[in-house]
Amino acid sequence: MAESPDSGQEKTEEPTAKRLKESRDKGQVPRSKELSTLAVVMVSAVGLLMLGPAMVRKMMDLMVFNFRIDRESLYATDSMGLHLLSSVGVGLDIIGPLFIMIFIAALVAPVMLGGWLFSGKLLAPKFERMNPLAGIKRMFSVQALVELLKAFAKFLVVLAMALLVLSLRKNDLLALGSEPLPNALEHSAWILGMSLVFLSCSLIAIAAVDVPFQLWSNKNKLKMTKQEIRDEYKDSEGKPEVKSRIRQLQREMAERRMMNNIPQADVVITNPTHYSVALKYDPLQSGAPVVVAKGADFIAQKIREVAAEHDVVVLESPPLARAVYYSTELDQQIPAGLYLAVAQVLAYVFQLRQYRAGQGKRPGKMPDLPIPDELRKDD
Repeated sequence: MAESPDSGQEKTEEPTAKRLKESRDKGQVPRSKELSTLAVVMVSAVGLLMLGPAMVRKMMDLMVFNFRIDRESLYATDSMGLHLLSSVGVGLDIIGPLFIMIFIAALVAPVMLGGWLFSGKLLAPKFERMNPLAGIKRMFSVQALVELLKAFAKFLVVLAMALLVLSLRKNDLLALGSEPLPNALEHSAWILGMSLVFLSCSLIAIAAVDVPFQLWSNKNKLKMTKQEIRDEYKDSEGKPEVKSRIRQLQREMAERRMMNNIPQADVVITNPTHYSVALKYDPLQSGAPVVVAKGADFIAQKIREVAAEHDVVVLESPPLARAVYYSTELDQQIPAGLYLAVAQVLAYVFQLRQYRAGQGKRPGKMPDLPIPDELRKDD
């Protein structure tokens, strides 16, 4: 099992999405040379079978064209150059379709495993590759041994298939000597195409072994240790200490903003000690009272102290305080089930303000508030 040079831990963990993306950006994707060779040889064989006879006939016509030059053209200064250009054009026209097929196969074959990829990082110079000690180490590595065994196995397989092809085509090869030249050339093109087909079949077996090996090898190289997983999580998500500090600062900012809203509240409803909620009702801005501050224990005490400093009415109603605390977030309207209860509280607060301003009678005891069963919360 591969080991991390830094920690000595075994690389047993599957690569993360970030590791896979980084490796792809660096050009580290599985590639199979055998698959590319198979595609090029197979396309060459099919191309020779399809285009071979026509190519042979056109090449014979080209040879006749170049050997039948009249005397005047031989002594003309410009004619031989034009003759050469014409021959080159015809030659490219003959071999062009086959070369285009092979070129496309050479481009498409690598994409079949690993997908299309262009990475500028592969072009960047790496001075460690020039280190002779590193080169010697790679020569005697397990990867080098696997490549040597694979090359030797490929040689044996191709050699066996080549001998088989020669034995199967022995009569055809011997018959070429007795055939007319045009027929012999077309027949040889067909023999070459069929021989390449058989050879490509042997390469199929090699590619069938090499492709899974390359996939396994690439995946094994990208495996990570548990420490690498933890380090990557810290890098992407942030260190726990930093995240905790950020959350603390966010809570402090939210708390300060909440305390600044309490002086504008109409009433603070308490538990009386465990919970406190501050409500503000503005009929021009919203259709229902809004929670501008809420808290439990120490925060609840702070809310009561700020409310007392700014002469905000503080009322004790444990069921309503708990219901609002658990059912409503900051800067949200209270649920419809609490409209009637909060309306009675606001009416009581209005009467109390009138009394304090010397414009009304002292309000009596605040009535029992109707709290729906689904909104009730017991300590």
